[in-house]
Amino acid sequence: MLIVEHGDHPASEEPNSHQPAKRKDTGGVTMDVLAIIAALVLVAIGLANLDAVDGFEMAARQAVIAAGGVVLLAAFWRFRSTLLTALGWVTYVAAVVLLAAVEVAGQTFNGATRWIGIGGFTFQPSELAKLGLLLVLAAVLGSQRPAWQRFVLAIGLALVPIGFTAMQPDLSTTMLLILLTVAMLIIGRIPARIILPLFAAALVVAPLAVGFLHPYQLERLGSFLVGSHESPTGAGWAVRQAHIAVGSGSLFGRSGDPLAPLLAQYLPEKETDLALASVVEQFGLVTGGVVLVAAIVLVWRLALASRVPRRPHGALVAGGLAVLLGVGIIVSVGGNLGLLPLAGVPFPLLSYGGTALLVHLAALGVALGIRREGARRRLWTVPGWRRRRPRLMRLIALASTVLLVLFGLYGWNLQTERGHELAAAGEDQMTRCIRLPAERGTITDRHGAPLAVSSSAAENAVAEVVAVPALVRSRPDDVARLASLVGQPTDAVRAALDAAPDTTLSLPVAEVPRRVGDTVTAAGIPGVLVIPEARRTYPTGALLGPVIGFAGIATPTDTQRWPNLPPGEIVGRAGLEQQYDSVLRGVNGRQCVYVTPTGVPVVMGERVDPVPGADLRLSLDLGLQQRLSTGIEAALRAQRSPQAVGAALAMDPRNGQILALASAPSYDNNVYGPPVDAGGLRALANAPGHPMLEHSSQAALPPGSTFKLVVAAAAVVNPVIPPERVIPTGGSFTLGGHTFGNWKPMGPMNLVDSIAWSNDVYFYKLAHALGPGPIIEAAHALGVGKRTGIDLPGESPGYIGTPESVAADGGTWYGGSTVILGIGQGYLQVTPLQNALWTAGVATGQMVTPRLGMATGTSGGVYAALPAPAPTPVPFADKLGPVRDGMRAVVTGGTATGLSGLPFAVGAKTGTAQDGSLSADSYDNWLSAAAPMPDPRVVMTAVVQGPGTGGNSVKGLITEGLRYFHDNEAEVLATDPVQDPAAGG
Repeated sequence: MLIVEHGDHPASEEPNSHQPAKRKDTGGVTMDVLAIIAALVLVAIGLANLDAVDGFEMAARQAVIAAGGVVLLAAFWRFRSTLLTALGWVTYVAAVVLLAAVEVAGQTFNGATRWIGIGGFTFQPSELAKLGLLLVLAAVLGSQRPAWQRFVLAIGLALVPIGFTAMQPDLSTTMLLILLTVAMLIIGRIPARIILPLFAAALVVAPLAVGFLHPYQLERLGSFLVGSHESPTGAGWAVRQAHIAVGSGSLFGRSGDPLAPLLAQYLPEKETDLALASVVEQFGLVTGGVVLVAAIVLVWRLALASRVPRRPHGALVAGGLAVLLGVGIIVSVGGNLGLLPLAGVPFPLLSYGGTALLVHLAALGVALGIRREGARRRLWTVPGWRRRRPRLMRLIALASTVLLVLFGLYGWNLQTERGHELAAAGEDQMTRCIRLPAERGTITDRHGAPLAVSSSAAENAVAEVVAVPALVRSRPDDVARLASLVGQPTDAVRAALDAAPDTTLSLPVAEVPRRVGDTVTAAGIPGVLVIPEARRTYPTGALLGPVIGFAGIATPTDTQRWPNLPPGEIVGRAGLEQQYDSVLRGVNGRQCVYVTPTGVPVVMGERVDPVPGADLRLSLDLGLQQRLSTGIEAALRAQRSPQAVGAALAMDPRNGQILALASAPSYDNNVYGPPVDAGGLRALANAPGHPMLEHSSQAALPPGSTFKLVVAAAAVVNPVIPPERVIPTGGSFTLGGHTFGNWKPMGPMNLVDSIAWSNDVYFYKLAHALGPGPIIEAAHALGVGKRTGIDLPGESPGYIGTPESVAADGGTWYGGSTVILGIGQGYLQVTPLQNALWTAGVATGQMVTPRLGMATGTSGGVYAALPAPAPTPVPFADKLGPVRDGMRAVVTGGTATGLSGLPFAVGAKTGTAQDGSLSADSYDNWLSAAAPMPDPRVVMTAVVQGPGTGGNSVKGLITEGLRYFHDNEAEVLATDPVQDPAAGG
């Protein structure tokens, strides 16, 4: 008689047998312990994750369920395989009944009806359906029926729960049930001739199934196909958050980081679908690796368990469970990493879900119990020729291992290669910052006199007190203290805070004087800020309005120029404020606030104080500026036209520094505020004479006889009429039937005398002899027809036509066009700045780039010189002697003898130009002068529209300007030392 004991081989019938005793087969028990440890590790880490992200209460609830699951595991571990069939059918029928009940009395969440409520607990029958389907498929496929019968029964049994879960809709469970069914058919040794037609039919039908997907399911699929970076919302956003969680989790997690709970709120489904990402975020990549190792151990344990049971039925239960868990783990991990679609599949045993946890632990107990029974009762095993071990189980386990290892390496690479980037992205997404505007730098003249200042530093400055309502209103004492500090009723402040939406980042509470703002700041109330109001004032007003320009809130045009401007930023909108905006604006600071995913502030974050803008020192001398501006305004008042304009400038011809730049009519740039003077702006819009223009650089006019210096320069380079030759002139010049008059009849003259007396006939003849080419070439060399490069926006390039350009514009260049070009008329317009530039070029033999900005720095600190182009020699500088002699003769005995009374030698040229935009008795009256000759240190050029007589004369303006310069030259040119950037520290 054969006697078998648990764990022993059969003993011999002879009691005195001397056969050696064989060792117990403890391998099954040992492997069971490893599998149970792996399962419990997953459960424990899942509970730790719940405690970290949702608190103790939810973790304790799941722990109670886990304890029940462990009891079930232990109970089924002792389960007899003879009862397996009955257990399978009971579980299957119960699952189907409950799935049907869901359709009638189920609870709906997020558009899906999947749960049945029992008191305070909810139960998900689809999880039970996984176990029930696994057990009945194992029973059917492990039976002795013919293959086709087993196939038909398996498909029929599977369609019922698959259909119910698809109707809920529960796409993830539906897919798992389908995969479980297919896997069971394969490992259950259904012949390929039967399975392959099923696969072919599935491939045909699969595209049609897309039409049955719900919008959120389509979104998940689309996010996977295009990538999370291309789909920043929905599933794409979820994958992005998972990447942030994995990438920023470091090796040992962020559980000790005070911001970790807040960052965890940004990870959706952190308890379920994205539980693995949450684990890595909270406890690090090492813990994530432990999870993957435990999962691999569990899959291998079940795969190997499928080879031990003494019946195919039990083997298929273990193999099917290995496939079910393996597929769920792979899909979950791949979805967490964005390598597979985020299908809504939780991580078995790790993710939150009481039903799933109970079912998985119970199923594990069944599988391990079957293996244990097979290992301990090996002699009861069906003979090998009748056994049908599940096929491909080792290959399936190996493939699962390889995939999980590769997924783990991807997570490692994600953290090492993109960890800093993803951590920064995580920080950025939960941060909202209140802009702390930088104080704009001061603009001064060359001596430090303020021309543009930020009033935030003034004693009468005001500041805005703002509060973060969600942080302040929960503290009544702080609300009362804030109200007292700003001088408002507590109830009013509390009402304002309570009325603000929770997501309000900053709520203005009061506008207070600077000293009160300092007191509020010193009080240190969390969630309360004091922001100085950005107010710009211009002490000189209209004296320098078009030059300094103004600052204001950025317009769409400004945003195009500076794309990274924050909303409401104050920028330079015109003049030097615009030209040097990047220097003056400084760098804004910020007070950051950490917010929840819904945008509600929860705690104050990093504060970065603003960096004030640098101060800008100009080359202007305020005294000389006032003198020239006064002269321009007086000259314009002496004529009748409200449309008349005037401009005057003084420049150092040695380096291009602009000493004064006067423009009239002008405007007071204080009207642009803030606050904006609406009435003043309306008046400016309707004012005659274009006061917004800086007329020295932006208004181009005919230069008249001042251009004769350029024609004379062309003549000395191309001496068709030698400078010393005296030629007859008279009262007019006739060419081709057209007569061109002189401003008065004159006798024979050479070049010097003709410059002195501005002899039109001489220059008619000279221009006709030269032709347009040499004149235009000399004009280009002296800066005519192109921008000077002054550091002001909106400079006009002027215009000088050529026969070719005139023809291209549809006009005709006649011989008379060349003739009148000789006296600065015709196809020619220049700015006063260009006129000054050629005056300086002729007087010194070098061309300079006009500059207003001298240096930048901080008050009381070292100023660094702004880079300026070096002077360039005039190509024909060595031939300009006769022209300079002519300039000097203009003053000593020509058209500007009024300048001869000045205490230094002056060279000059006058001009009176006809202008089609003026009335018949009005002209563009010019005078450009250099002093002291022959090595001038200043060039002054002015133009005034009007009759040019009496008080409207430009000569008196230049005379007074030069006299002021002479008398105050040392003071005008003086400036504080600046550091040459090229010289280093």
